[in-house]
Amino acid sequence: MQEHVNDFFVKQAKHQGYRSRAAFKLLEIDERDHLLGPGMTVVDLGATPGGWSQVAAAKVGRQGRVIALDILEMVGLSGVTFIQGDFREEAVLAQLADALGGRPVDLVICDMAPNISGVGLSDQARSMHLAELALEFAVGHLKPGGNFLVKVFQGEGFDEFLHSVRGHFDKVATRKPKASRDRSNELYLLGRGLRMNLNDLQVLAD
Repeated sequence: MQEHVNDFFVKQAKHQGYRSRAAFKLLEIDERDHLLGPGMTVVDLGATPGGWSQVAAAKVGRQGRVIALDILEMVGLSGVTFIQGDFREEAVLAQLADALGGRPVDLVICDMAPNISGVGLSDQARSMHLAELALEFAVGHLKPGGNFLVKVFQGEGFDEFLHSVRGHFDKVATRKPKASRDRSNELYLLGRGLRMNLNDLQVLAD
């Protein structure tokens, strides 16, 4: 608790009005990779308390749209449509798809993490499962050339997941922003340029 109170990014979040220190992770990645811009449609998976959604909404502006989802309640944010529900349930995914209304997604961001049980292998497996679900959603809803940013933890299943992301995107990079604590084994995978699948190419050909 003392470490949290004295944390530089916690203090900066309070000073600048962000809901969490995690906002600075997305700000740093965006400064480097230029993921967010006016008019974009962004989906924020695992959004509560809303730090990433705040950053995204400010970047996309009034012409853009941010749809946020989390199993936990989130206090409303201007420019953000929030859906409360379990991302692992089909009904919730259908609700999210309805909210998009057929609008293509430019960027999917995901800072989800499971509730930590303290059992390393179990926590890692649940974390990778969430990342896999986020990838599945991104592949199904991003427009061709769209981007995907997801938090992962190094450990069992990481290499296989990295291989899966590489199979769908033109470029894949790892990011470890300064706001990510040194002792944490979290990384962010950035997939850039979603490739069109064969079915999409066939539709265009027809």
